[in-house]
Amino acid sequence: MSVTPSGFLRTPEKGIARLHWADDGWAAEGQRLDVPSLRPFRALEIEWPQAPAPLAEITRLAAEGIPLTAATAPGWVPPGLAALLTDRAWLSETPDGTLRNVADLRREEHSVRLRRQARPPAATKPTVSVVMSTKRPHLVAQALAQMARQRHVQVEVLLGLHDVPADLVRPAVQECPLPVTWFESSAPFGEVLNQAAARASGDHLAKWDDDDWYGPEHLADLLMAKNHSGADIVGTTAEFFYLEPLNATIRRTTFASGAQYPSEVWSDHVAGGTILLDRAKFRSIGGFPAVPSAVDKGFLKKAAESGARIYRTHGLGYVLRRALGDAHTWQLPLAHFLKVAASQWRGFRPSALLESA
Repeated sequence: MSVTPSGFLRTPEKGIARLHWADDGWAAEGQRLDVPSLRPFRALEIEWPQAPAPLAEITRLAAEGIPLTAATAPGWVPPGLAALLTDRAWLSETPDGTLRNVADLRREEHSVRLRRQARPPAATKPTVSVVMSTKRPHLVAQALAQMARQRHVQVEVLLGLHDVPADLVRPAVQECPLPVTWFESSAPFGEVLNQAAARASGDHLAKWDDDDWYGPEHLADLLMAKNHSGADIVGTTAEFFYLEPLNATIRRTTFASGAQYPSEVWSDHVAGGTILLDRAKFRSIGGFPAVPSAVDKGFLKKAAESGARIYRTHGLGYVLRRALGDAHTWQLPLAHFLKVAASQWRGFRPSALLESA
């Protein structure tokens, strides 16, 4: 049976249930563990037996994205897991009224941390080639710094300077601790990305946007989603947006129509700045469309038509920056983002998983 958080419910319908040891296995409220039936609960509160008990089912529930908590943890629980289980700060948000979305957010952050804790250790770090095309040299240093803090992966950078003189980014490149291959190009945006990808040597290829923000486990979370889903392409939801002209952050969890916009699902769409796939698969799809705009949409459409399976994981470690409309290849007015906002904050207010300063 596949161990996956697919099916995670952002807004639970029930309260906290009791998880306890029942002679020869763990049980929830006296019933044997069945993940679909556990999804509606806000959390499972662990009641530890007096004697050490197997933790395999606890780890499996964590990997499935089930929020787990405990008032204390005995010494036979691994320290990392024990620290997460007994960190109950996320429970302080009461899921009612206007705080409903904040309580759900803190719960999902806790769930993602548990999934990471349950991730099997890798013998070697996976290699990821990050491709980025930029017309904005003033953003390169920030982008490279975020790539450099990625955990659990080995990163190389392929940087296409789109009508940008190399001297304008030389200091940022020289200060980056990662291997960076950089070049100048006047080709259309999509072709610059292809030129970057042609220089890649990693097993995986990841697209990066120069103006967005990424948490330090962004790439590791994408690879975790790829491993548990078996997808050809993975990416995140596009849910956190920083609206620069308004100095406001919004979170989108529904479409403008009111329909839910879930994570941990199969989809034909992911945030373009988060696309990750095997380098060999990228070549078989044929690369990005050699066009000046709508590159991500065109690539995902071409990938789906080729039979590639696309999976969308959580978007808590990613924030899209929205400046004035003409500053983006993706043209939408700021009013659109306010319309679909489930939560709105003044200033830059990402999820805690972004680990911003």
